[in-house]
Amino acid sequence: MGNLLKVLSREIENNPHFFLDFENAQPTEGEREVWNQVSAVLQDSESMLSDLQSYKGAGQEIRDAIQNPNDIQLQERAWNSVCPLVVRLKRFYEFSIRLEKALQSLLESLTCPPYTPTQHLEREQALAKQFAAILHFTLRFDELKMRNPAIQNDFSYYRRTISRNRINNMHLDIENEVNNEMANRMSLFYAEATPVLKTLSNATMRFVAENKTLPIENTTDCLSTMASVCKVMLETPEYKSRFTSEETLMFCMRVMVGVIILYDHVHPVGAFSKASKIDMKGCIKVLKEQPPDTVEGLLNALRFTTKHLNDESTSRQVRAMLQ
Repeated sequence: MGNLLKVLSREIENNPHFFLDFENAQPTEGEREVWNQVSAVLQDSESMLSDLQSYKGAGQEIRDAIQNPNDIQLQERAWNSVCPLVVRLKRFYEFSIRLEKALQSLLESLTCPPYTPTQHLEREQALAKQFAAILHFTLRFDELKMRNPAIQNDFSYYRRTISRNRINNMHLDIENEVNNEMANRMSLFYAEATPVLKTLSNATMRFVAENKTLPIENTTDCLSTMASVCKVMLETPEYKSRFTSEETLMFCMRVMVGVIILYDHVHPVGAFSKASKIDMKGCIKVLKEQPPDTVEGLLNALRFTTKHLNDESTSRQVRAMLQ
């Protein structure tokens, strides 16, 4: 990832003076237990992305089966094509649940007293790096999912066929793998445009709701600090010049957008209000300075998965920047 986020040497409003070494940070003894738990999840992230990227769907087989409802051979062909794909979709869904638990463990570590969120991020850089890696994965996964309508089509066909078989009192082996309850949960998950981001947003809100003794600022300040650090790295030529690959640039942008969305869901007035600790104009400007084809998915995430963009408190200028 190159020399990532070796920051911050100048006065910037609301910006803490420390750097997050997302490339080389190693866990201290105090971080080790949580770091090991999260590492066990993150080690599967690249294979999940690779599996999703190679997901082709069973569109042709499904079309043939629908157009020829009395052709048993075509029905079987479509069904046999869809079943292994549904098992893959279940794996993705189950991985999102593991990510959700990992994120909550990280939030617990990075927000607990007696340290401030900024002190936590300074002291526990390996955990901050894992937090960023989860968001990086999330934005990549959801971008791939949004570009692949076959996922929804395949799963819809699977559910229709299962329902029809139940009416006919048929039991199919795959129901041992994806039963009705699991299919319902998966259906809600894949109905979201950005399912993993939605899962993590819900998890962050639940974390705040369940930790009533923890000030909400501990969580929102952790998120806004990470957004600010990423923005500075992206907009400052001397820092940006240290990036050794385009992927490092994308890493920063995805992490920035991910924490903005989480912040917007958790903070009472969101990321777009003047009371927000995130410089939204600056963050959007940084994204818009990149080649459009590389950031359209990220801009869409801000447009469609945030909660407060269309509030009256959002300035016209910010809204116009995202149109």
